[in-house]
Amino acid sequence: MNTSSKPETQSINPGGHTIEQTELQAQMIELQTSMAHLELTVERLDQVVTSQDEYIRTLQRQLQLVYKQIESQSSEGGIAPFDVIADRPPHY
Repeated sequence: MNTSSKPETQSINPGGHTIEQTELQAQMIELQTSMAHLELTVERLDQVVTSQDEYIRTLQRQLQLVYKQIESQSSEGGIAPFDVIADRPPHY
């Protein structure tokens, strides 16, 4: 058995940090950058969802108006109901 013990040496870069500290700092910077990109993406998606929600609400109001117009016209007799059997074109 070799019982000689070598002192553990850590490499130190020019900034006075160990390589492990430098790697951890690089990973931290990478995580912060990724998080910033994700936050920006979430903000953009939120804007899109808000815009689409407003557009859907507008379409729903317009559709309600169309339904009301159709109901008022059919109650006045302006639009006759369509019967597939009775209203066949002459070529059938």
